Amino acid sequence: MSSLEKKYPYVEVDLKKLRHNIDAVVNICKEQGISIAGVVKGFNGIPETLPLYQESGCTSIASSRLEHIEDARNLGLEGPFMLIRIPMLSEVPDLVRLADISLNSEVEVLRAINEECKKQGKTHKVILMADLGDLREGFWDVDDLVNAAVLVEKELDHLILEGIGTNLGCYGSIVATPEKMEELIQRAEAIEKAIGRQLNIISGGGTTSFPLVINRTMPERINHLRMGEGIALGKDLADLWGLDMSFLHKDVFTLRAQIIEIKDKPSYPVGEIFVDCFGNKGVYEDRGIRRRAILGIGKVDFCLDSQLEPRLPGVEVLGSSSDHLIVDIQDCKEELKVGDILEFDLRYSTMVFLTGSRYVRLEIKQ
Repeated sequence: MSSLEKKYPYVEVDLKKLRHNIDAVVNICKEQGISIAGVVKGFNGIPETLPLYQESGCTSIASSRLEHIEDARNLGLEGPFMLIRIPMLSEVPDLVRLADISLNSEVEVLRAINEECKKQGKTHKVILMADLGDLREGFWDVDDLVNAAVLVEKELDHLILEGIGTNLGCYGSIVATPEKMEELIQRAEAIEKAIGRQLNIISGGGTTSFPLVINRTMPERINHLRMGEGIALGKDLADLWGLDMSFLHKDVFTLRAQIIEIKDKPSYPVGEIFVDCFGNKGVYEDRGIRRRAILGIGKVDFCLDSQLEPRLPGVEVLGSSSDHLIVDIQDCKEELKVGDILEFDLRYSTMVFLTGSRYVRLEIKQ
C-alpha cells in the first residue's frame, strides 16, 4: 500500500448516473422480452458498482475475470454470476466455486467442469457459444455444436444446458444483423430438436447487438444480451452507430488530470525523426508555434490517447508517451496555468485501462 498522498490523476465514477443507465437499458430490453447480464469487466469490476446491477434488474452480473466475481461474492452478493470468457482448464475449480453459469465452446473443458462439480457437490449452468463469423470463440460446425449440447444434456449430469449464445464485433468486426440473429436461432432450434426441449437462453451478444433492440428489429426468440459499454458509457452506440442514446448519461466516468507544464513550442518535432518510445513512427502536422500543455498521466494508464475526449473547448489531444499526455491549448479561451485540472470523457479502451491502473485513483460519487 502506497503512503503517497495521491490526488491526481483520478477517475470519478458517478453511481447515480450509472444506476440510471442500467435501469434504462434493462427496461427497454424487458419490453421486448430480453433479459440483461450486466457486464462489469470494462471498468474492472469496481466493487461499489456491483450491487447496482442486481438492484436494477439484471438477471446476472457478468465478467471475463473470476476476480471480479470473487469481489462480488466477498461483498455478500448472491448472484447469479456469469463468466463470459470461455474458461481456462486451470481455472475450472475456481469457476465452479465462484460462478453459476459460464460460456463454453470446448468439450474437454465441459467434461472438466462436470468432474469438478462432482467434487464440489454442485451443478453448473452452461451456454454453448456459436461462431457466426466474428471468428473469436464458439463452435463453427453446427453438428459439433449439436453433439456438444446432447453430451451436456444426456451425459454430463452435473451440468445444466441453459442455452446458446454468440459474440459479434469484438474481433472480426462483424455487425449484428437480424439475419445473424436468425442464424443463431436456427442453431438453437437444431439443439432443441436433438434434446427434445426448449432452451432457456438464446443470447444474442453484447452491446453491438443493442441497435437491433433500439430499432425493434431483434428477432423474437433472442431473449438475452450481455451488456457492458452500452450501459457504462453508451458512446459507441451514438457515435459509431448513429443511434439516439440521449436517454443515457455519457459521463458516468470522468478522468481528471493535472497540468505539469505549459509552453509555446513548435508543433513539428525538430531534428531527425525516427520512432517513439513504443516503436511507432508518429505523424505530425506543422502548424507553427502553438501553446501546449503536458499532463501527469500517460499511455501506461490509458493506452490509447485517441480515446480520450477533452471536455474543455479548444483543448486538443496531440499524443502521449509512457507517463505524459500532450495537449494543444492554443485555441482554448480559458487561461490555463500549471496545476490546473482538465477533465476527459472516456471510451471503452480508456475506461478499461484507467480503472485498472494502480497509478490512477478511483473516486466514487454516491
